[in-house]
Amino acid sequence: MLSSTGLPAKGEVSLRLCSSAGEALPAELGEQFTAHFGCEIIDGIGSTEMLHIFLSNRPGQVCYGTTGRPVPGYWVELRGEDGAPVADGETGDLFIKGPSAALMYWGDRERSRETFLGPWTRSGDKYVRNADGTFTYAGRSDDMIKVSGIYVSPFEVEATLVKHPAVLEAAVIGVADDQGLTRAKAFVVLKSGQQVGEDDLKAFVKERLAPYKYPRVIEFVAELPKTATGKIQRFKLREREATAQ
Repeated sequence: MLSSTGLPAKGEVSLRLCSSAGEALPAELGEQFTAHFGCEIIDGIGSTEMLHIFLSNRPGQVCYGTTGRPVPGYWVELRGEDGAPVADGETGDLFIKGPSAALMYWGDRERSRETFLGPWTRSGDKYVRNADGTFTYAGRSDDMIKVSGIYVSPFEVEATLVKHPAVLEAAVIGVADDQGLTRAKAFVVLKSGQQVGEDDLKAFVKERLAPYKYPRVIEFVAELPKTATGKIQRFKLREREATAQ
């Protein structure tokens, strides 16, 4: 919407509240939207398994770049690979407990055992709990990239790339280099009429994130594969890379 040539001017529309879900909202887009329309976007996350939003920002308390705090009636917990809770500032697997949780996946006993653990439901998402109690999305568990033994959040790299004035959207996956080591690769869609070089984008990310997080390879594409609801299908990019090798 913000990149559309038909974007209404400030004052031409009257919005009280907007909501966002499905794909984590980059802070840059939220801030641009509010600056233009004077209206907050309430970003949250729910799931089919929970039948409800369980983490969300709140009107008047929006913290762009986060998914907000637990919705009343729901409890969330971040756990490490050993199953123990992780400390604030550390990335962990998100588990949810609440009254609307499903009981099982019909006809799929193995998947049910992996997802529904007593009163807790494994979401399949990676999050970081901040000191103020908000939660920051790190990515789907199967989308995380391990670079030199350290997990890199594709969403963090993507959110940094879209801060560049020439970038419309981006998707990041892990690919193997010539030595067989995993490195981040970014697929970037530029805004209409904009141009920027691969090296310039790499330098842009390096200035804002830890050095090991910047994408070693950047490919400019016309569009990104998405679901009908707008979620980026990173697995299709991984499949394309595997076929090309």
